[in-house]
Amino acid sequence: MINNDGLTIYTDGAARGNPGKGGYGCLLIWKGQSKEISQGYKRTTNNRMELLSVIVALESLNRIGLHIEIYSDSKYVVQAVMEKWLDKWVATDFKGGKKNKDLWLRYHALSKQHRIEFIWVKGHSTNPYNQRCDELATAAADGNDLLEDSGYISSIEG
Repeated sequence: MINNDGLTIYTDGAARGNPGKGGYGCLLIWKGQSKEISQGYKRTTNNRMELLSVIVALESLNRIGLHIEIYSDSKYVVQAVMEKWLDKWVATDFKGGKKNKDLWLRYHALSKQHRIEFIWVKGHSTNPYNQRCDELATAAADGNDLLEDSGYISSIEG
């Protein structure tokens, strides 16, 4: 689906092992124009890449106040936002060992700048935009230009 009233974003994350090499891919569609973004990491998790794909897409925007539809095959991301789990995690400072605090706080700050609706899509289905994001994420994970996921490293060292 394309959001004719605003910005449409498709996202996906991948990990080769969990943890292992990983990557994200996102596709932004605005008024008939599209932009792809992807990056790979040396050691991370699938959930981190799923969430990071959303964050990077939002951080790439140069406007605020947009109506954004974000399509993701990650129930972890979609449910955390749409079912208000994230609000509870923030209110309790992520008590109980909730993971990926660094990324969730980045997303939380970004989410205040826009009207965001998440739509869950079945992964590896017939949705061509989701499939393209999967291709971007897996290619990034398999690539040579891999970054360190400092947030993941901090979480296992701390």
